[in-house]
Amino acid sequence: MLLGVNIDHIATLREARKINDPDPLEAVFIAKRAGADQITLHLREDRRHIHDKDVLRIRDSSALPLNIECSINPSVIDFILKASPHRITLVPENRQEITTEGGLDVVQNFDKIAEITRTFQQRYIEVSLFIDTQIDQICASKEVGAQRVELHTGTYANLHLMLNSNLPYTHNVIEELKIPASELKTRLQDSIVSLHDGAKEAKWLGLEVAAGHGLNYNNLTPILAIPEITELNIGQSIIARSIFTGLESAIKEMVALIKPKIKA
Repeated sequence: MLLGVNIDHIATLREARKINDPDPLEAVFIAKRAGADQITLHLREDRRHIHDKDVLRIRDSSALPLNIECSINPSVIDFILKASPHRITLVPENRQEITTEGGLDVVQNFDKIAEITRTFQQRYIEVSLFIDTQIDQICASKEVGAQRVELHTGTYANLHLMLNSNLPYTHNVIEELKIPASELKTRLQDSIVSLHDGAKEAKWLGLEVAAGHGLNYNNLTPILAIPEITELNIGQSIIARSIFTGLESAIKEMVALIKPKIKA
């Protein structure tokens, strides 16, 4: 299992004061030293955290592959084409959202996504699509020519939090999930089955399979049990843990969870 470390929230902290510290570039070197396999970042249309200069500096300095998440906005696509990262991951984006919610609708945007995919692949840039587990979205991802999909684990993660943490008693409670524990358990199990089935279908179609969104130190076990998933992209939980342990320790702890050492 490979680990992509998303460093957006380092830039979020920087932008909170509109200064130059902390520098996301420093995280790239720490992530490599800690055993990460990839640097992931999201260049949003509103540039709320990562900025264009961050992308270019990280591209030029990172010894790890660079995966840039972005919407299908033409101006963002044009910039990333020029930046030429190892991979792009197309995601849905709503300016009002706190974080990416739900997967990209490949079926609805088929022609546009197919065009973007061809354009990037002509530049030898791998294309991944961040999608939900519906079979029609997975099949459409294959048909537009993407090499991989990243399955959206946000639904699973939210259900896990509401069932296994104190989130229901905080101001960040997920109102639509204020339901009996028995129903949460059923829906959580259904979400795991859906991820299993989606990963299996994607792999059968010849797509590489990653997963991400809301994954943390406490909810990985069911995801790690899906053999078709070979990469996880994790950000917020690592950055949150790093406030107390330091970034290198936080990444090493995650690496230890997803890459357990084989006993002799």
